[in-house]
Amino acid sequence: MLEIIEKLLVLQDRDRQVIHHRNQLKRIGPEREALLGQASETQQALEEAKTKAKTIESSRKKLELDAESKQELIKKYSKQQFQTKKNEEYQALANEIKTCRQTISELEDQQLELMEEFDQAQAAIKDAEAAAKAAKDLATEKVKQIDKHEANLKAELKKLLMERNGLAEHVDASVLANYERLLKYKGENSVVGVDRGICAGCHVKLPIQIMISCKAQKEIVTCPNCGRIVYFADGMQVEAAEWLFLDYPFKSKTPSP
Repeated sequence: MLEIIEKLLVLQDRDRQVIHHRNQLKRIGPEREALLGQASETQQALEEAKTKAKTIESSRKKLELDAESKQELIKKYSKQQFQTKKNEEYQALANEIKTCRQTISELEDQQLELMEEFDQAQAAIKDAEAAAKAAKDLATEKVKQIDKHEANLKAELKKLLMERNGLAEHVDASVLANYERLLKYKGENSVVGVDRGICAGCHVKLPIQIMISCKAQKEIVTCPNCGRIVYFADGMQVEAAEWLFLDYPFKSKTPSP
């Protein structure tokens, strides 16, 4: 294998690790936000449960005040009954008192219903408090782990970049420029092997002449389809029908008699 290919493969390995670390770092932010978001949702659910309980209690107190208001009316109408001397007025006041008492009874029924709802709301608050605490504790612990992992990744990435830059210094400038262009547009598989006559990058069958150049290992060869740098190494295979031709001129195409 060409020495420059070996250098590029080592450089590509570092670049792959750099890309991997950067991708992990990109995922950390959303992961952290998701955890905090879950904790925030449970806290919001708790606040909503408290608001519901307050609304119920407020409604109950209003009914209580309405009932008290009706009680005052009953006292007022009763006093007026004792003062009136007309039977029609007395009967009208009696009807008003009866209506007030019916209203009070209805208000008291509504208060009982709201009291039951309030008890249920209080139980919901306790459940929401437990859920919010559990979510907060979990998020706090997970975020600590994420922060630690992030710090380790950043430290490893810094080290990898130093190694990567050191390796790049030993690669010819023109070759490095071509490789980095491929890295930008083709990704981490910019220097690929050929196996059975196929480019491992674009998976297109390579022309015979390209395979011959790869086997000769005298110059950098690129795939005519995708432009990636291709190489042939021990252990790779070509199609059996092409072996004789690919060994040319080291072996004759025509077997000796």
